[in-house]
Amino acid sequence: MESYEKQLEDLKSGTLQEIEVSRENFFLFREAWLNREDRKYFVGEAHLNGAITYRYNPNVL
Repeated sequence: MESYEKQLEDLKSGTLQEIEVSRENFFLFREAWLNREDRKYFVGEAHLNGAITYRYNPNVL
């Protein structure tokens, strides 16, 4: 599995359309996400059982 830092960068660049994060890996994702200054543009959609789908949206206020 690629690191979440790389996946976040790929999401921002458009190489990836979304990132699926399981409940078990959330804190690994969160650590990478918190280190980014543009973190407010990564929008998550929660699903059942704690899974989250993240997408990049630069138009978020």
